Amino acid sequence: MSALSDRLLPWYRANRRALPWRRPDFGAWGILVSEFMLQQTPVTRVIPRLAQWLERWPHPADLATAPPAEAVREWANLGYPRRALWLHRAAVEIVERHDGTVPPDVDALLQLTGIGDYTARAVAVFAYGRRAPVVDTNTRRVIARAVHGRSQPGPAAKRDLDEMSALMPIDDDDAAVFNAAAMELGALVCIARTPRCEQCPLAEVCAWRAAGYPDTGDARPKQARYEGSDRQARGAVLRILRDADTDVPLTLIIPDWGDGAQRDRALLTLAADGLIEIDGDGARLPR
Repeated sequence: MSALSDRLLPWYRANRRALPWRRPDFGAWGILVSEFMLQQTPVTRVIPRLAQWLERWPHPADLATAPPAEAVREWANLGYPRRALWLHRAAVEIVERHDGTVPPDVDALLQLTGIGDYTARAVAVFAYGRRAPVVDTNTRRVIARAVHGRSQPGPAAKRDLDEMSALMPIDDDDAAVFNAAAMELGALVCIARTPRCEQCPLAEVCAWRAAGYPDTGDARPKQARYEGSDRQARGAVLRILRDADTDVPLTLIIPDWGDGAQRDRALLTLAADGLIEIDGDGARLPR
């Protein structure tokens, strides 16, 4: 094994969190749903929502036969609600193209709605044991520091997959564990602002530590603040419609919102994204 993997694998096996999607019996559909939910959302918020989702729709076919509105409603406050629609469409595609079984191959997974490089590889690796690099923000930060001596990774790029492939152990099982271990290290120890280097199993081989922890800058795009944003207005509109069983008059949808133009923009963009339907003077979740 490499200098990284021979330190990281035993650390992970001793310290990994007991997350539901890591159970051997969790299944490919559960892992796929968890990966949709975990995008830009903390684990603590995902776990209870994931449990409710899988209790209601334990298989892709269960979700595929439900109205899209129910997927949006069940998504609740996870954020980025378009993921609920994408997941619903992916479930329909799994039923229509793969007889209701989540496909094991990266290329087939990439053809499903809402699935990109990370999610496709995460499902193939963690659900089916396929050999592939899985790279998220945490992984990229670990590689940036331990291998390249940078304080933060640069913008995501295709080369990240090549770098991870070069670091993975030869054994397929160890390679899968290494993928999970790099993410876990970035989530728990090699965190963005205050890394816990005294707890890190890679401390002795970390290029950033050896260089004296230089601040090499952070070129990643910054997310705009939520307070006062269009995202906040969209969320407020969706909360009203999720709680309604019938069409809601437009005049009763966040009527006291401080910025009328932003409120109207929220309605129009939600409709354009397929998250709501505007019919005459009322709005509802998609049928």
